[in-house]
Amino acid sequence: MRPIFQKLLLAALVALLASAPARAADRLRLGLQKTGSGVWELAVISAFGLDKEAGLELTVTELANTDAAKIAIQSGSVDIVVSDWLWVARQRSEGAKLTFYPHSTAIGALMARDKAVKSVADLSGKKLGVAGGPLDKSWLLLRAYAQQQGVDLTKSATIVYGAPPLIAEKAAEGELDAALEFWNFAADLEARGLSRVIDLRKVETALGAKGAPVVTGYVFDEGFAAKSPAPLARFFAMIDKARHLIATSDAAWRAAMQRIPAKDPAVLALYRKSYVEGIPARSVEQEREDAAGLYATLAEIGGPALVGSAKTLPAGTFYEPAASAVR
Repeated sequence: MRPIFQKLLLAALVALLASAPARAADRLRLGLQKTGSGVWELAVISAFGLDKEAGLELTVTELANTDAAKIAIQSGSVDIVVSDWLWVARQRSEGAKLTFYPHSTAIGALMARDKAVKSVADLSGKKLGVAGGPLDKSWLLLRAYAQQQGVDLTKSATIVYGAPPLIAEKAAEGELDAALEFWNFAADLEARGLSRVIDLRKVETALGAKGAPVVTGYVFDEGFAAKSPAPLARFFAMIDKARHLIATSDAAWRAAMQRIPAKDPAVLALYRKSYVEGIPARSVEQEREDAAGLYATLAEIGGPALVGSAKTLPAGTFYEPAASAVR
């Protein structure tokens, strides 16, 4: 082919491609707790255009709490929520086809105003606030840890259950001697002068975990995953980019901070530190192995009320994307 014709053909192809409509972005419907770190990541994704780069259109419904997220995913009103693997395991034991992909290993801590409280044994005769209810996973882990040391917290301490913000406020005001709180509220309490008695990561490893196990993850239906493996893979890759930016870029952190009610620099620094420490660094298989071990402990102490009929971690609780689903 003569050079002139080659140039004309190339020009025609370029013009054709330029005039062709762009491929529509894949739409994902997210349900995210408005106080969770998932909305920090979305703020960074929007600020840096990571959604467009990934070819995704994200529709976000902000939810009041974890219960709202569970209702949203079960009703089919969203495609993806953030929840914990224990709840997914319970749903699978009852026939649901939900599955879980790691989001964060960040977990709470036992916080105390009384400096004399340095171990679970020191909680004897104290008033302990527990964020959540009697079947909260962190509370059951702490109970199992205490039992290892011959302490039954349900008998030695006065237990008060409540929503995380309420428990945090009561602990800060001195109405509680100690509080078992989620990681972000624990950071708030630390900045307000309470001491970190026991980090729940220590509890998890004492109960047999080999690393820092994942706590929360992206939860979605197997049917949705089967229909959308490529958008899901791009979504996870996009989230990884957002996490890296939050960890390394002050500009990204400033974007994330817009979604954090706290304004005290000390509190914000603790938030960022805890968030970065919570970025998963292990394989899904390693996470599954630790979850299976912790599940056995939780099933023993929580019984059917917690885990349903399944005595071992149900197969499929953790989602593993196919290697071919990257594009």
